[in-house]
Amino acid sequence: MPTGSRTREERGIKFCIPGRKSRNKPINYDKRRYRRRNRIEIMFGRLKDWRRVATRYDRCPTAFFSAIALAATVIFWL
Repeated sequence: MPTGSRTREERGIKFCIPGRKSRNKPINYDKRRYRRRNRIEIMFGRLKDWRRVATRYDRCPTAFFSAIALAATVIFWL
């Protein structure tokens, strides 16, 4: 479905990332959603530090999700 030249506001998309400081008109964004998004990005970054998860050595989905669960548990306790 082509969006053409419609802006985000016209399409009903809510902002969750603040605009640049040099922007002429500031964007109203949801600060709570931005904080949550940042936490999730940090979590994925930490999971990717685990080589087994980042390269996905496990072919079986069950074993891969088990590796993710193990890595998340260890990260939580550190």
